Amino acid sequence: MNRTSDVAAFHPSMARRGFLRATLGSCALAPVAALSAQLETGRGALTKEERDRMTPEQVISAMKKGNERFRAGTTMPRDYLAQQRSSASGQFPAAVVLGCVDSRTPAEILFDVGIGDTFNARIAGNVVNDDLLGSMEFACAVAGAKAVLVFGHTACGAVKGAIDDVEMGNLTGLLARIKPAITATAFDGEKSSKNPAYVDAVARTNVVVALDGMRRRSPILSDLEEKGTIQIAGAMYDLATGIVEFLA
Repeated sequence: MNRTSDVAAFHPSMARRGFLRATLGSCALAPVAALSAQLETGRGALTKEERDRMTPEQVISAMKKGNERFRAGTTMPRDYLAQQRSSASGQFPAAVVLGCVDSRTPAEILFDVGIGDTFNARIAGNVVNDDLLGSMEFACAVAGAKAVLVFGHTACGAVKGAIDDVEMGNLTGLLARIKPAITATAFDGEKSSKNPAYVDAVARTNVVVALDGMRRRSPILSDLEEKGTIQIAGAMYDLATGIVEFLA
């Protein structure tokens, strides 16, 4: 059993602090006694002080550990009513997550976080537009989130639609935002929406294109990243395995 598991075993109330526990538990410099004092803070959502103690790297690390718990079936027990009540007067999320609208990719569950832990945006193909950029700028520059995560997933229907040049109402314009990823994807093999490997390769490139566009089109986010105030990252979620792979 690891150190954070030992602490939780002796202090069951700490398990309700999933996001903070995962973050501070990953800091090898903190002794068990200090962790006990820091983590035994109640059953509600993140406070400003708790969030501000985290570094951007710790936030990303906590999300990785949350996905590990999800895959292992050891997600934290959470009192959602307590989190709802404690966050009603204010919110201090540690990250902003942009994912796909796909029903199989709920970020809060995949990263094992609770109410008040993360800002969450979802759009088909996890594309970035001006409205989403503005939302992420607010989340980081105003509300104090420490990390931005864009994550795509395998077998993405929006990516398949872009590959097939689907045209349907307002969806046509949305899929057009994915097409630069098709052009940028180097792939040996059948370049077809019927080839799962090709679809996933384009989806991965689409995440990278989104990150590049975000940094280019948002001086606010780019500046915060350069200063080390936030960390911008990309990831791919595998529908079959439950694994979220963070991209370098």
